[in-house]
Amino acid sequence: MSRPIVVGVDGSPESLAAAEWAAREAVRRDLPLHLVHASEWSPERASSQAAGVVRRHVGQGVLRRAKDRIARFCPDMWITDEQVEDLAVTALSNAARRAELLVVGSRGLSGFTGFLIGSVAQTLAARAPGPVVLVEAGERAEDEHLPDEDGNSSLRTPYRDVVVGIDLGAACDDVIDFAFEAARSRGARLHALHAWSDTDSVALGPGEPAVGEGPAPEEEWRGLLTMVLHNWRDKYPDVDVVETVVKGGAGTHLVRAGSGAGLLVVGRRARESHIGPHTGPVTRTVIHHARCPVAVVPHD
Repeated sequence: MSRPIVVGVDGSPESLAAAEWAAREAVRRDLPLHLVHASEWSPERASSQAAGVVRRHVGQGVLRRAKDRIARFCPDMWITDEQVEDLAVTALSNAARRAELLVVGSRGLSGFTGFLIGSVAQTLAARAPGPVVLVEAGERAEDEHLPDEDGNSSLRTPYRDVVVGIDLGAACDDVIDFAFEAARSRGARLHALHAWSDTDSVALGPGEPAVGEGPAPEEEWRGLLTMVLHNWRDKYPDVDVVETVVKGGAGTHLVRAGSGAGLLVVGRRARESHIGPHTGPVTRTVIHHARCPVAVVPHD
């Protein structure tokens, strides 16, 4: 049986938007959808049997609202669900081990401060064993599509680009494959972006000159990006790919590229550092400031 797309729901606008996004992704990938509600039970909060009944009743209501929301645009979708009496991070991390993809809502702020994620979403982005997609409140199906010729939102227009950040110093198959598959399932263009600085260089092999140290570093990086993506173009011949090489901070450039995208894909190292699981500065910048759904894909 196919592994499901799992979405965490708590009744918030962010989680309901995440549930809708997850349902659309399940349709695109032809995968089952599984909703998880965590009651945030802990020994300190444990009390009477009546309190447990109330928690379960509230959880049933949260799951029902999420399913009703999904049914508005996908009435025939088969959805499974469960309530877990545990902390949300623990419950969703465990569910992610059985999932193809975990989807959670993010706490969005309007104005100039950008996209601030809650502690649960931030922890899952850093710790979950598989890909995690973060979705803002208010995200709609139309937002994944380009505007029509009059500038209006539409479901009939092509999908917006999928943008993927590629670190050519440590290009990761898992991140690239996720991005190509996301573009393929949407019939969208893939925008692959690499950002470089004067201190960056990559050795291609013993005795070979390092990329980035020659007289035309940008052209060298562009050639390396093309080489890295060559096999993926062969694997996904129907995906139109545009490559961009820019100088400067990767996080800033990815946020800018994601402003017109339908999905922004970034990676994070799965190995823990001495300070525990973390996302790294580029991914952290993206998940705090991007204005579209963000997929964080772990890699070695």
